[in-house]
Amino acid sequence: MKTMTTEELINLLDANEDLNIIDVREDFEVANGMIPGAVHIPLGELPERLEELDPSKEYIIVCRSGNRSGKACQFLESQGFNAVNLEGGMEAYDGELEFK
Repeated sequence: MKTMTTEELINLLDANEDLNIIDVREDFEVANGMIPGAVHIPLGELPERLEELDPSKEYIIVCRSGNRSGKACQFLESQGFNAVNLEGGMEAYDGELEFK
């Protein structure tokens, strides 16, 4: 499984890279802030929302600590998607947040 550090992610965000970030946390967790531009798809909804994703794109998967996003990455890879797990999740992320 491919991984990315929060520092690498912040550098890509600062460079205005076109990123596809999926936040797999629950509603009550994302209420505390999300990475700007992230799409919220709770882990339990991922299988039925696969049609929203483009198999030709790379997705950076985020959760609270990196465990659920790791499971999401394994699932997405098994479905033919290119997924990258954010190491340490939101606990390690100290960049800008957006609130939805």
